[in-house]
Amino acid sequence: GEVDSLTMSGEKKTVEYASMEYFGLCAIGGILSCGLTHTGVTPVDLVKCNKQNNPKLFSYGMFGNMGVIVKNRGILGLTRGWAPTLVGYSLQGLGKFGLYEVFKYHYGNIIGKENAKEWKNLLYCCASASAEFFADILLCPWETVKLKVQTVEIDKWIKGESEGYARGLLGGTSKLAAAEGIGGFYQILGALWARQIPYTVIKFVAFEAIIERIYAMTESAWNRPKESFNKTEQLGWTFVAGYSAGVICGAVSHPADTMASLLSKNPEMPGSAISKVRTLYTVGYKDTAATGWGGLWKGFGPRVFMIGTLTALQWFIYDTVKVTFGIPTTGGSAKVEKEKET
Repeated sequence: GEVDSLTMSGEKKTVEYASMEYFGLCAIGGILSCGLTHTGVTPVDLVKCNKQNNPKLFSYGMFGNMGVIVKNRGILGLTRGWAPTLVGYSLQGLGKFGLYEVFKYHYGNIIGKENAKEWKNLLYCCASASAEFFADILLCPWETVKLKVQTVEIDKWIKGESEGYARGLLGGTSKLAAAEGIGGFYQILGALWARQIPYTVIKFVAFEAIIERIYAMTESAWNRPKESFNKTEQLGWTFVAGYSAGVICGAVSHPADTMASLLSKNPEMPGSAISKVRTLYTVGYKDTAATGWGGLWKGFGPRVFMIGTLTALQWFIYDTVKVTFGIPTTGGSAKVEKEKET
């Protein structure tokens, strides 16, 4: 009865927490959440990858670089790599969100209810890291195809001399398989894990912490606990928490992202990774000026706007799928968690 009012306000059917149906619906939510958002920003991704990999050809800002593609290949040129993006990130979403719920439930059971409440941040941390570990294995082959299609021989493609590496998903996949074998699909797995796991942990832990604080605040300030808000209002709070988590993610990862693109711009630099970073930070290298503290934050505004919006949309789509099928929105007060589980 209580769960009923909490989920669908008046609708009879509810999905049992931690049932196969529950995990399956969460996986569908994840597929739509990551697949749609990442495919939607393909043009931005195409330009970003080329700015890092082909800086001579793409030497302008975001819109200037888009202009280079549109002028030579028309507006549809901006969608290059959309199919491997859709397949890869749909599979990643299945792992990222679907397995997060599975691990959260099972790890919580292993350590017991009291501990799960006491150590919830650690629980979210372990669950999201485990989920992302597998999500990246699912993503890796398609991310590799996407990167090749978007960046290899792109100059010839822009001039119209060839199709570039391949036209898209099917051509790219068969070419990569023929040229590099199965191993070729997983070359960047280590780099993916290094980039994605810390990022996902921050994204999930921050989201869970923020959404819990939002409902704690509404309850103490307005005497309105989570279940007093209707579906639409709860999705509004999901969006706010998602956006905030995205901003935190962007802030944490931005300096490393800046350094990564500077390192990829100067591949011939001597020394270890740490000494390279120190050189770029303090004195600079060739035509790259010393970044200093300020330089590490160049381009922070647009990136945070993009990551904030993307993260907010991902949580919003995910929770929309949940409430559509009679599952409560993610996170909130401990009281709600308890009702879900009993």
